[in-house]
Amino acid sequence: MSEKRLSLTTTGNVRYELKTPYTDGTTHVFFSPIDFISKLAALVPPPRLNLTRFYGVFAPNSNLRAEVTASQRGKNSPRLAEHLKDSDKPYHARSMSWAQRLKRVFNIDITECESCEKTNVKIIACITDPATIYKIIMHLDKLDSLITANTCRAPSVFEPVQTSVIDDYTIQRDFDFGA
Repeated sequence: MSEKRLSLTTTGNVRYELKTPYTDGTTHVFFSPIDFISKLAALVPPPRLNLTRFYGVFAPNSNLRAEVTASQRGKNSPRLAEHLKDSDKPYHARSMSWAQRLKRVFNIDITECESCEKTNVKIIACITDPATIYKIIMHLDKLDSLITANTCRAPSVFEPVQTSVIDDYTIQRDFDFGA
């Protein structure tokens, strides 16, 4: 789905320009806003559902998974056998921290200092409360901090949307899909 080919008509319908025309020559499709949102919502996977499902020896519950995967995780894993042999406690898989996930997925290492490039940064807190975050950012703005002086930020949510009218439809550049 390309945002560049998406626009609103003057009647309020959603107009989508197809990448390649259908065999009958159709180049655009029109939807009511509710129909368009319902078609987009149908593409969103259910929560906590893996998009890739494995079966056979790669299935999570397979007895041979540890032998064929590089991480050697599975039912008969050598790592699991060592852990269970030395401990009286049952095995509990440890999940990744959010810092590890940032490094793995986006290659962002927040434990590395930007100025001295040493990996000596210790995470002391994860602030998720919007009011607290706002207070911190406003305090940094008062100090003319380099953190808040970034001009590469997205435009404000409260700025008017740029639209241009061409014949019978309106091109809306900042279409937000109702998110």
